Amino acid sequence: MTSASVAVTAESTSRFVQTKRFRIHYHEAGTGHPVVLLHGSGAGATGWSNFRPNIEALSADFRVLAVDMPGWGESDTQTAETGRDHVASLIDFLDETGVEKAALVGNSMGGMTAVAAALRHPDRVSHLVTMGVSCPGPNLFSAGNGPSEGMKVLIQAYQEPTPENMRRLVSIMCFDQAWATEELAELRSKAANAHPEHLRSFLEGITAGPSGSHIAAFFALAPQQLSSITAPTLAIHGRDDRVVHFEHSLRLTTAVPDSRLVLLNRCGHWAQIEHAEEFNRLVASFVGAA
Repeated sequence: MTSASVAVTAESTSRFVQTKRFRIHYHEAGTGHPVVLLHGSGAGATGWSNFRPNIEALSADFRVLAVDMPGWGESDTQTAETGRDHVASLIDFLDETGVEKAALVGNSMGGMTAVAAALRHPDRVSHLVTMGVSCPGPNLFSAGNGPSEGMKVLIQAYQEPTPENMRRLVSIMCFDQAWATEELAELRSKAANAHPEHLRSFLEGITAGPSGSHIAAFFALAPQQLSSITAPTLAIHGRDDRVVHFEHSLRLTTAVPDSRLVLLNRCGHWAQIEHAEEFNRLVASFVGAA
């Protein structure tokens, strides 16, 4: 728990929980309404590396849980045998940590998990917040429907997790290169190379069909299904995102009835890092309003 005498660090907030299928690592701080932070898919992504500037700030008002999803960080990996259903893993995690209903805050892949959870388990989601999230449906304004520039760099980092490729990955995520620090690249590189089984699992998963991959299953959703989401929804997107074009969040907020979009100029794929103070204010106000 957060207090004036306990610093919010990776070590002080580190926790583990055993669910039905996985031992899951997460960071926890604060008390109050639960806010669950869900990281993106890049090699070396963890709850801490994706949300370092946000955990302490949000824990002043909420119970914050930043999860390493199965296949990332210090959590167990995923296999064809365990399955790669991130929504099921999230619900198991909420059950084991005593969370009846939470605000879900997801970056990129984590946003996809949050959206799918809001569809499949509306009773467990009080608020839905996405950043740089993909959305099912055709792109009309952005270039093509193949892998983006950023996704190509992300895949290469999985295939060859060298320090150089990790620096390229961190760089393409940010508009302002001051945030693409050597420290962050090293943090991601260390996490990726500590668990080569996670890297293999991700590469196997992206070639699986909807029944074997949470990502493929998400894109198999019909766009009109999104209109059944009842949770108040806030989509945050960087105008300069080179991984997922902001058109995706336009499509999301067009479909979800109770939704709004904040589009940040001079911002890449990591709004929560590049514009941390504004992001923290937006989330605190949005979740605290109801």
